[in-house]
Amino acid sequence: MTETHDPAPRAWQRMLSGRRLDLLDPAPRDIEIADIAHGLARVARWNGQTRGPHVFSVAQHSLLVEAVGRHIAPGCTDREGLELLLHDAPEYVVGDIISPLKAAIGDAYRGVELRLLAAVRGRFGLAEPAPALGRLVKRADRIAAHIEAVELAGFAPDEAELHFGAAPELPESVRALAEPWPTAQAEAQFLDRFQTLCRT
Repeated sequence: MTETHDPAPRAWQRMLSGRRLDLLDPAPRDIEIADIAHGLARVARWNGQTRGPHVFSVAQHSLLVEAVGRHIAPGCTDREGLELLLHDAPEYVVGDIISPLKAAIGDAYRGVELRLLAAVRGRFGLAEPAPALGRLVKRADRIAAHIEAVELAGFAPDEAELHFGAAPELPESVRALAEPWPTAQAEAQFLDRFQTLCRT
């Protein structure tokens, strides 16, 4: 008697580029930077609970994280900058899920996120980051979250420090990135920064 196996589950998402991306087993060939930029510019940080006439998008958060990372690690290379810029790339298809909900969902969500991030890295020739770079990404992410919490999400400074740690002094050019932009501007700026980092 021939043993049969159920096919592996799939979760296909049709992207605007025409690619069909399997969220459970993503292939690097199905990743397109235009899809990432389009999606991240339309995913709201803080579930949209921010001040201003426009949402503060994950695309803008990514630009802020890259700028913060470069400020606190001046020797950062453009390839390392690309890792900073793309650290939240999976959210172009799975959305921005707040940390308490991520903790409640647990490993199921984290597994999807990590597989998508691995596919993004594979598509753009990025290796798994060394521990030092991983720590830089996490630190820059927390600093950016602190800035966003105070400037956009109504946190008091001490409340933001409790959740995200203290934010260092940053130049105005970096802090200015925490101002919500129109969607088209966020998408264009993200794409432009990606292309600049890829030229080296």
